[in-house]
Amino acid sequence: MRIGEDFLPRLASALVLGPLVVLVAVAGGWAFSALVALSSVIVLWEWLRMIGAKPRTPLLVIGAATLVVAVLLLAIRPPPAAIGIVVLGAITAALVARSNRERRTWAPFGVLYAGALALPTLILRQDGSLGLVSLVWLLAVVWSTDIAAYFCGRLIGGPKLWPRVSPNKTWAGSLGGALFGMLAGMATLYLARVETALIAAPVALLASFASQGGDLFESAMKRRFGVKDSSHLIPGHGGLMDRLDGFIAAAAVMLLIGLLRAPDAPARGFLLW
Repeated sequence: MRIGEDFLPRLASALVLGPLVVLVAVAGGWAFSALVALSSVIVLWEWLRMIGAKPRTPLLVIGAATLVVAVLLLAIRPPPAAIGIVVLGAITAALVARSNRERRTWAPFGVLYAGALALPTLILRQDGSLGLVSLVWLLAVVWSTDIAAYFCGRLIGGPKLWPRVSPNKTWAGSLGGALFGMLAGMATLYLARVETALIAAPVALLASFASQGGDLFESAMKRRFGVKDSSHLIPGHGGLMDRLDGFIAAAAVMLLIGLLRAPDAPARGFLLW
C-alpha cells in the first residue's frame, strides 16, 4: 500500500484538532457556540475565496454578521428564527455580489453553506438528553468514513468512483468507508448505552454516504473554479472546508430526519428508533 505524502501532516492535524473539538463539544455552552460561529465564518471566507467572489470584504462582513446573529438567536428563539436570518443574509449577499454571472450566482450559497455548518451542529447539541451523543456519533461516523475510505482505497484500489470530480476516490474506498462509518456509529451508541433498534444501522450508513456526498460536492466546486484547496489553514488538509465538507452534509441530513420525526428533540429523532 502506498501512503500519500500528505498522510503525516493529515494525521498530526487530526490528532491536534480532533480532541480539541470533542472537549469543547463536551463543555457545550457559549464556548462551543463561539467555536461553531468562528468555524462557520472561516468556511464562508474559504467559500468566497474559492469562487473568487466580489466584492469579497462586504460579502464576508454580511455573511459573518448573519452567522453570528443566527447563532445568538438560537439561544433565545426557536430554530426557524435563526434559519430565517441565514436565508435573509443569503438574499442580501445575492444583491451585493458582483463579477460575472456564475460567481454572482454562487456567492449567496456561501452563506447558506456556512449556515449548514452552524445551525445543525448547534441545534443538535441543544437537545438536552442526547445532544452530546448525537455530535459524537456524527464525528465518529464521518471521521471513520474518511479514514476507512482512505485506506481501503489504497489497499484495494479498483474502479474509480467519479474520476472527473475526484480522481483518487474508488468504489472500494467508498464502500469500505461506509461500512466502517456504520460500525463506528453503532459502536458509539453501544458505548453511550443508548438503546435503539437495528434500524439505527442504516441511518448511520445514510450519514456515511451523505458525508461522502459532501466531500464530492466540495471537490466538484473546487474543480469548477480551478482551485486545489479551499485555503491552507490546516497542514495536510488544506482549508477548514476541506476538513468539514462531509460533516456539514451529514449533520444537515441527520437534522432533517430528526426534525421530521421529533421536532422538539431532533437528536432523539434520528438516533432512537
